[in-house]
Amino acid sequence: MSGFLRDMHRSSAERVAEARLREPEGALERRARQTPLPPPLKLSGAFDVIAELKLRSPAQGVLRSGAHDWQSRVGAYARAGAAAVSVLTEPTRFDGSLEHLREAAAALTPLGVPAMRKDFVVDPYQVLEARAAGAGGVLLIARMLSREHIAELLTVATDQGLFVLLEAFDDADLELCRELIGPQVSGNERLLVGVNCRDLDTLKVERSRFKELAPLLPPSALCVAESGVATAADALEARRLGYRLALIGTALMTREDPALLLEEIFAATRTVQS
Repeated sequence: MSGFLRDMHRSSAERVAEARLREPEGALERRARQTPLPPPLKLSGAFDVIAELKLRSPAQGVLRSGAHDWQSRVGAYARAGAAAVSVLTEPTRFDGSLEHLREAAAALTPLGVPAMRKDFVVDPYQVLEARAAGAGGVLLIARMLSREHIAELLTVATDQGLFVLLEAFDDADLELCRELIGPQVSGNERLLVGVNCRDLDTLKVERSRFKELAPLLPPSALCVAESGVATAADALEARRLGYRLALIGTALMTREDPALLLEEIFAATRTVQS
């Protein structure tokens, strides 16, 4: 595990401990089960985008100030055809919060698009927090969790009706993902496998990883290209390599008209055969 992930794991565990003092897990689970069901992933059957709300990037600094009208931005994502909206909830390096997730989910639900909690999830408690906030999915980072821990989190997410994006960084991560998901992945639109091409030590993007790892992608899974897609050309390359979705944050957050970028991506990718 890189130093960055180690720091994030520690701070995430600390946040869970503090949250449990405010609300016991049993009470949180009851609240989660009382929360209305979110929309499912809004998939086109061709190539899709999980658009991201990310106010700060550790690699690039502030992308949008806290005063930015991000509620309008997530609405624009949904109306432009996003399959889901990823919402950063990590506070120390990404300026995120659970309140952002709650507000985004409330804005997206009438538009038929789910929110996904993106954080350094280390405990089932955080999955319940996501469900109670109205999210339809969560991201899990294979690199920072044991096999048993991932299996436990997948079980809780499934029990709560959430989709999961299981994120890998290299061939070892992908092998673990393949072993964990097994045959259940075929036709399962609630279980996505992502390849993040960001180097966790330097935080630089290495887009060549998409091609290098493409042969190891679970063949029947919905696979997601993460961190290295900034243009329609990038998305088209990912599509041709076998990725069915892209998770796009910085490129959308820095555009004044993010809907235009989504339009360009869909125009470039949805006429390409698998």
